[in-house]
Amino acid sequence: MAKGKWAQGIKPRHLQWFIQDRLAICERPGGYGPDHRLVRREEEVIWIRESDFAYLVSLLPDRENIETYDDCGMPWKHWPFADDVELGVSLPVIYAELEKLLAENKKILMHSEEMGDRFFGFLGGYLRWSGMVKVTHEAITVTEALFGRKLDPAGREIIQTAAALSPSYPESRAAVA
Repeated sequence: MAKGKWAQGIKPRHLQWFIQDRLAICERPGGYGPDHRLVRREEEVIWIRESDFAYLVSLLPDRENIETYDDCGMPWKHWPFADDVELGVSLPVIYAELEKLLAENKKILMHSEEMGDRFFGFLGGYLRWSGMVKVTHEAITVTEALFGRKLDPAGREIIQTAAALSPSYPESRAAVA
């Protein structure tokens, strides 16, 4: 067992709050691509556990990292969100699960492979789908402001698809008309 400062682990790269004190995001624990390190993954998962996150949610297409989460005693959820996923099928299921977790008022940390447009679009899509932002172009604008960059077409498509799937979609369409 680690002692001293290493017992607390290390903070994951690019960790930031998406919904303050409820939903934080980061890149894949341990890094992604050629920068991935198994030791760093374990250290970051320890930090997540010691920081009182109730769940670590992975959007990775495969079950990578899950064994480390178990080994470190970190409760997890796996919601695969691959590049070829059918948005109309996956988004409502994943967003409904996310809504349930957020309703528990516990801290959640979600990660994808990297902090990129697809992940940002997924998050902006949740803002629109949940009704936190009622108008689609505003959800895109808010998402771009939160992450300090313009979304690519794939990120925007996720938000637009989430809007069409939103339980509040007919009301927002009527309000615009």
